[in-house]
Order: sequence, then C-alpha cells, then structure tokens
Amino acid sequence: MKILIIDTTHRVLIDNLTNAGFEIDHKPDYNREDILEHIADYDALVVRSKIEIDKEIIDRARNLKCIARVGAGMDAIDTDYAIKKGIECLNSPEGNRDAVGEHAVGMLLSLFNKMVIADHQVRKSIWQREENRGLEIKGKTIGIIGYGNMGGAFAQRLVGFDCKVLAFDKYKDNYSNEYAQQVSLETLFKETDILSLHVPLTKETKYMVDYDFLSKFQKSIYLINTSRGKVVKTKDLVSKMKEGKVLGACLDVLEYEAFTCELCPKDDIPQDLIELLQMPNAVFSPHIAGWTMESYYKLAYFLSQKIINCLKNY
Repeated sequence: MKILIIDTTHRVLIDNLTNAGFEIDHKPDYNREDILEHIADYDALVVRSKIEIDKEIIDRARNLKCIARVGAGMDAIDTDYAIKKGIECLNSPEGNRDAVGEHAVGMLLSLFNKMVIADHQVRKSIWQREENRGLEIKGKTIGIIGYGNMGGAFAQRLVGFDCKVLAFDKYKDNYSNEYAQQVSLETLFKETDILSLHVPLTKETKYMVDYDFLSKFQKSIYLINTSRGKVVKTKDLVSKMKEGKVLGACLDVLEYEAFTCELCPKDDIPQDLIELLQMPNAVFSPHIAGWTMESYYKLAYFLSQKIINCLKNY
C-alpha cells in the first residue's frame, strides 16, 4: 500500500510506516493541484495544517482508506464526507495533550502574576512591585468545557494548586475522576472563576463563546482558550473585557487565524483584534500550546500506530 505525506513531520512516522511494509511518498512541497493530480494512487493520506481536505480532493481519492492528521483538531478535513465515502479519519491528540495542559497552566500563571508586563518593565529598569501584585490559583474554581484529552490533561496538572475543578462535556457521561467533577453547564455558569476551553471547532462550537454566553456567568471570570480561535467571538470578548465581566484572557488561538495557523496580514487586522492585542490583561501565544519537542515526536508516533492498525485490516 502507498501512503502520501504532504507535510513536515517527525521521522518516526515515516520510519514506522516503512518498517510496517508500506511505500511512503513524503511530499511536503505538494500544493493542492499536486494532490488532486496524484491522490488516486494512494491508500492513505497524512496531513497537518497546510491544505484543506475537502470534497473535491476526497472524490479524487478513489483508493483512500484513511486520512490521518498529525495533530488533534480535524477542522481542516471534511470528516463527515470522508466517512460517508468509507474513509477512516485519524488524529493523534494523545501526542500533544500533555503540552496543551502545561501550556494552559503556564499562560494562567503568567496572567495572574503579570509576568509579561513585569518582564518588559524590568528590562527597561522599571521596578514596580505593588503594581504587579499577583493572584493565586489556590481557592479558585476552574471550569473546563470539553473533557477529552486536552481538558483532562489540563485538569490533571491543576491537582497541586488546591483549586476546585469542574468539567462539562456534552458528548460524555460519567467522566468525574480524581481531577475534575462532572457538572451541568448551568453549574459551570454559577461557580466558575476561570474558564478553560478544550473543544474542537464544529458548526456547534463556532462562536459558542459570544456576548450572551459570557453574560451567563454569575461571577466575573478569566478565560483560557487553547482550542480553536473561532470558538470565541473576538468582538464580544473585547466588549466583556471592557465591562469587567471578563477580567483577563489567555489566548493561544485567535478568531482571525487561518487553519494554516497563520494570523491575518498586518494591514488587514480588524479593529476588535487591534483593541484586544492592546489590552494589558491579555496574554497571547501563536498557537503553540501543543507545540513542544516532546509532542513533535509523540504526535507522529501515535499516528503511525493508528495508520498501521487501520491499513492492516485491508
């Protein structure tokens, strides 16, 4: 069987698939036209975030058994259509869940302790202690929406902070464990001090966090988003931050980020994003929550095992 890999990835993916007896074509320079021309020759397609795998590509893939993404999110793949065509869709969230969990904690600590602001000040010989007095996670209630690989990893890393962790996941049940307590969305709205989002981008979650959603929280909250940018409507977040309903935000992803993980051009940045980027009570990173040296290997390793298990059934 032949496997086409169109993105850069850790060598372990190629080595494991080769050792399993598959023929590998690694074509990181392939563009959309190249894929359309050659995809019919392959049994499996491995992607990351470079090209959207839509109906046109899937229809050309007459021999395809699986589409595999080196990552967690599947929003760049028309999975519903692929499944209808009998193509299995694979990803590897086990590979970067630890990185995402640690990054979310790191962003929260950075926001609470004003580390970014203080760092910039000290570099300019500005020494302000009272103005940079921080907050503690201990005693806070953290609400997690989406309790899968990422949400669970984040909750696990909060154990030592002596805080209360609540979790809501619409598509799971009986998932309370030693790290988080399963609750209703209504309870989350009532008790949350810090909200962390760990949901995929779907029609249901797109702009889920809007003005009305944020208005439902009984207390003023802090927001963490390491999932997908379009889960949060930027204009409404900015409005709620101005009102004081959202006291601060940790954002690894942004609404105006393309599925290729690139931000919109500087000369095309919307006004609401400009305002958000200027807010001192916001901490940003460029979609790197799951981007560690360790996850680079693990994402590829776990995916290689899933591809092998899928194709060995044919």
